[in-house]
Amino acid sequence: MARKETAADAANAGRLKQIALTYKMTRKADKKIGLVLGAVGIGTFVVFLAIGFLVKHPVYLGIFGLLIGLLATAIVFGRRAERAAFGQMEGQPGAAAAVLDNIGRGWTTTPAVTMNRSQDVVHRAVGKAGIVLVAEGNPNRVKSLLAAEKKKMNRIVADVPVHDIIVGNGEGQVELKKLRTTMLKFPRVLTGPQVTATNDRLRALGDLMTNMPLPKGPMPKGMKLPKGGPRGR
Repeated sequence: MARKETAADAANAGRLKQIALTYKMTRKADKKIGLVLGAVGIGTFVVFLAIGFLVKHPVYLGIFGLLIGLLATAIVFGRRAERAAFGQMEGQPGAAAAVLDNIGRGWTTTPAVTMNRSQDVVHRAVGKAGIVLVAEGNPNRVKSLLAAEKKKMNRIVADVPVHDIIVGNGEGQVELKKLRTTMLKFPRVLTGPQVTATNDRLRALGDLMTNMPLPKGPMPKGMKLPKGGPRGR
């Protein structure tokens, strides 16, 4: 029993620490977050308490208002924290890959399936909507990357729909904060086994890192293989 209580206390402490870190991060981008949360929580409580006095049940509605106020504060905090996080991520290399990693169950993501010398990059996600190619970088340059990658997809999985998205704030692009919502709006056309089969076929392609050729020739003197590297059988 004592061990369970200790584990629960540790989990609660971890959650509180995570909330505190999230608040500090949000406050850097949203200076009024404290005032907004206070206004939402206290305002909601005061409204319900006032209604309680009017109907002569201040205690019941006061408690109810307190709970609703906490809930409303949590919802507002979550939304503003998410907005602040996207604001800090926007324009950073790999921001779209971070969003794809947290898109939810049912999706398999592979970052950086292709890239050019200017570091424009295309990520791939596979789910019941089919294959979604998500590009980051210069809109004019990534179009050729997307076209080449779609052509490759059509050769290997011709029976699977392929969607493409360019992340950005320009015309015809999708804002980073709307990337997840946009992907979830695609119609679901594949079954679970079809998604698995598609992933298996695409996995054979590898990604940018696994397909990177190794330099030929003898190993330089003094150079050692990293631990955990491939070993001969």
